[in-house]
Amino acid sequence: MPSADLTLAECRAYRPELPLPGDFDAFWDRTLGAGPHGSGPGGGEPEKPRFEEVDAGLSQVRVHDVSIPGYDGRPVRGWLRMPAGATGPLGCVVEFLGYGRGRGLPHEQLTWACAGYAHLVMDTRGQGWSSAGGVTADTDPGASGTVPGFLTRGVESPGTHYYRRVFTDAVRSVEAMREHPGVDPGRIVVTGVSQGGGIALAVAGLVPGLAGVMPDVPFLCNIPRGARITGLPPYTEIAAYLRLYRDRTDSVFRTLSYFDAAHHATRATAPALFSIAMMDEICPPSTCFTAYNRYAGPKDVRVYEFNGHEGGTQHHQAEQLAWVRSLFAGLSAGPAART
Repeated sequence: MPSADLTLAECRAYRPELPLPGDFDAFWDRTLGAGPHGSGPGGGEPEKPRFEEVDAGLSQVRVHDVSIPGYDGRPVRGWLRMPAGATGPLGCVVEFLGYGRGRGLPHEQLTWACAGYAHLVMDTRGQGWSSAGGVTADTDPGASGTVPGFLTRGVESPGTHYYRRVFTDAVRSVEAMREHPGVDPGRIVVTGVSQGGGIALAVAGLVPGLAGVMPDVPFLCNIPRGARITGLPPYTEIAAYLRLYRDRTDSVFRTLSYFDAAHHATRATAPALFSIAMMDEICPPSTCFTAYNRYAGPKDVRVYEFNGHEGGTQHHQAEQLAWVRSLFAGLSAGPAART
């Protein structure tokens, strides 16, 4: 359908003022803690990431079943795929998934490994009811919600909100790959489509020293606008909640501001390749451009004028493959700071 959002020229110039909580940085410093993996469940010693190789029936790709201590040390699962027979530390792509998707099956998503990179796909806690199943539960306080979905889970406070746990899982996943002996810690790129794109932007703002970030039609950008102009899920979860709790509008949007990828984008410095679709009715282009226009590092964008939320699909993946190859070619493989 034709877009009812801003024109491309208007989107490129769109720089709305978004209220930033005064303790935004302090909140995330407290959340992520001092250590690379935080504490274990109940405050005990942190666990270590586990990588167990599985037989996926593939001769050219090795697959590992991954368990990483995420938020509060609780495990988040994933798949790590690496080209068979690879020698030396590899560049790595860490991927976060779209809304409702889980890590799927071990033989899926082989493009990055076939291109010669390590590829970690992080499961999204509590999700995976779509065609790609997930195995990571979300049992923390605030895990249940008044309305279906995840945007309003624990929305009463940033401390209990669902995406506090997910963003922490994502940061821990990047840290785990930096410590993996088969990965060059200086050549790690984060990426994702929709929800995954928003998570990738958040990680780019929270983790220094990334090689790059590729947000693809990103969700969670300028959340107040998305909730007000979009008639499709997931943003409609916010409207459904506020129809029940008419007096909570200000507090809800304040909580969500801690998880708005447009704020995290202002703290990101890694090179970025965005994709934005101008007929996207799920993540309206003006919301995506809010994050792009505020992004603090070097950036480029591919605009798909006549596409909806599917964006550029495989056409855009070809752009990403070329971009990552060029990006990594300019970086020397070898030791880098493990932060």
